Amino acid sequence: MIKKGIILAGGMGTRMSPLTKAVNKQLLPIHDKPLIFYPLSILMLAKIKDILIIVNKGQLEQYKKLLPNGKRLGIKINYIEQDKPRGLPDAFKLGENFIKKEGVAMILGDNFFYGQSLSKMLFECVKLKSGAKIILHKVAHPEKFGIATVKGKKILSLNEKPKNSKSNLAITGLYFFDNNVVKYAKKLKPSKRNELEIVDLLNEYKKQRNLSSEFVGRGGAWLDTGSIEDFYKTSNFVSSIENLQGFKIACLEEISFKNKWINKKTIYEAIKFYGNCEYSSYLKKIIS
Repeated sequence: MIKKGIILAGGMGTRMSPLTKAVNKQLLPIHDKPLIFYPLSILMLAKIKDILIIVNKGQLEQYKKLLPNGKRLGIKINYIEQDKPRGLPDAFKLGENFIKKEGVAMILGDNFFYGQSLSKMLFECVKLKSGAKIILHKVAHPEKFGIATVKGKKILSLNEKPKNSKSNLAITGLYFFDNNVVKYAKKLKPSKRNELEIVDLLNEYKKQRNLSSEFVGRGGAWLDTGSIEDFYKTSNFVSSIENLQGFKIACLEEISFKNKWINKKTIYEAIKFYGNCEYSSYLKKIIS
């Protein structure tokens, strides 16, 4: 059972400059919550309570103002600063002392997932005992994404932005690994971009015939918030769902409360922390 999770919240966010010159992208708002709440909520829905957030050097205090140590959510949050991005697999080298001898989940800090069957899928993923598991989602334009060809749930091939692909299953930014991930990450050599590539890491597992997949179902959504346009599309999506259905997506305290990690007293403390706002009003409804 995977009990540890990493959120990769570094990167320069150049596609969203000049906004990201002053503020880390993951701290910008998606509707009424910082973007970082959404990937964090995914790990919490998977019942993962021990979390490492990797941030850019010099931005640690911004995060600690919002999410000091996880105590308010009944979880444990640690931070590591990276001096510069070196590719996704570098997260496992940086987090070696955090991972220790356990398996680990990793989610990119700018990924958004939504769907009724999401929790059920996550529970299947954290059961992983050996190998690696990736989450796939159908897309209309495979040429824009890393694409997996599968047979059942087994991965046959991985291709980065293929021009002509029979598969339309995109590799999302949510991964589950056994403890070999640290060893494999250390073996990788930088690509032409001078970064460690996640596809190279996944191919290490594929060589061992130990790479499988789960799928975000037809009723679910995966959105990448890498560009300004995608960022605001995601914000509009969240706003529409919340206004229509009356519940909040990625309300961290609500997830913790339902998981019985915190009690009503802790939620009252959260309301005091957030102050007089819509989010606090929603928290009041949860405990009323």
